Amino acid sequence: MSRSIAQLSALLQSGALDAVDLFEETFAKIEAHSDKAIFTVLLKDRARSEAEASRRRIRDGRSLGALDGVPVAWKDLFDIESFPTTAGSRVLKTSEPAGRDAAVVRALASAGMVSVGRVNMSEFAFSGLGINSHYGTPRNPASPGGEHRIPGGSSSGSGVAVAAGLVPVSIGTDTGGSVRIPAAFNGIVGYKATRGRYSMDGVFPLSRSLDSLGPLCHTVQDAAWVDAAMRGLPAGMALQPPAIRDLSFIIPETVFFDDAQSEVVEVFELAVERLAKAGAQIRREAFPDFSAIFDLMAKNGALVTAEAFVLHRERILGAAAADMDPRVVKRTLLGEKITLANYMETLAERDRMIAAFEARLEPGAFLLSPTLPHVAPAIQPLLEDEDLFFQMNGKTLRNTLIGNFLNWCGVSIPCSTGAVAMPVGLLISGPGGSDGNVLAVSHSVQVFLDK
Repeated sequence: MSRSIAQLSALLQSGALDAVDLFEETFAKIEAHSDKAIFTVLLKDRARSEAEASRRRIRDGRSLGALDGVPVAWKDLFDIESFPTTAGSRVLKTSEPAGRDAAVVRALASAGMVSVGRVNMSEFAFSGLGINSHYGTPRNPASPGGEHRIPGGSSSGSGVAVAAGLVPVSIGTDTGGSVRIPAAFNGIVGYKATRGRYSMDGVFPLSRSLDSLGPLCHTVQDAAWVDAAMRGLPAGMALQPPAIRDLSFIIPETVFFDDAQSEVVEVFELAVERLAKAGAQIRREAFPDFSAIFDLMAKNGALVTAEAFVLHRERILGAAAADMDPRVVKRTLLGEKITLANYMETLAERDRMIAAFEARLEPGAFLLSPTLPHVAPAIQPLLEDEDLFFQMNGKTLRNTLIGNFLNWCGVSIPCSTGAVAMPVGLLISGPGGSDGNVLAVSHSVQVFLDK
């Protein structure tokens, strides 16, 4: 049975569970697990050393706090000292090893967390599906009857490692939905922080205008603890969740429900009904600017594509392209057609839209929506049909990328199951900088829906 960070913390701090025993249990589960596409690197020696140090501290009454001794996994974008950062790609396997850990890796190490390894991802984080042609695609643990359904991306290994009970938390990145998508597909919690909330030092980028970070875990309370530690603050403080009757939500009628699976909408509406009966204030509203984002992308190209092309230009136009997933190459090459005028106009329009949205949203209100318009589809048809791959990738990213473009923070929590008994996510979003409130509200909703 999967245990949350809070559950493990209580056992570790009380002495009922030893940090080294937890380390050994964790690696035994990882090594025995049939899916070898989840982890790309195991840090067994480092993890043992960190667990032994945690054991000594706790036994001596010098615990570093609630996260001391708790295992964590890292998406293959975060620098780990002495290892090359491969970003899910073969072309970086021989790159220079990192001279030191990424800033957020150092922050969680300072809180006593035990880094057990790096997990798989979409190559260069450039897909919402989680398919990786080089290191294999992690299997969605919620798939019925052994069917291979996509894990969601780009933080695919992060979502699966937590959902499969191998680690209680994994840190991912989110440029267009890459934390919230695998969280929703795998039935766990995914928190996308406001861009800039954490240091990006030592994190391999995709789009510097859009990249953000966040944990995938079992509860919003766990996400809040990790959030504090990633910012160098003490973890372990309980959230102060508002009562459901004090919550105010707006359900966006624009874009989010377009072509959504009926089962997903049904599960979402049942959750809305429960919240409304408990006293939450809920209304529905159209947001024309949400559609305007896609019109702007059709006119000028996507920000992520423009910035990814600049980042990978030498690889894409050189010999390295032959060792990359052709779908990643094809999508990145679209950035070559985006002019500086296109790019600058998009940035200016983005600033205007962010300001307009924040002025329109009344204080204390949050957006409530399905995280995704569909449940995780089977992987095989996507591998066999490139057009279907790109179509599904666009649809999967559609709801969540709105939040990245408008610099929202957001939490996807498990809602229930929809089509073929696969998980459905419920997304609570707020304007940039409202992270504390979004976490508190999401905690209230998760606890309420779990009753």
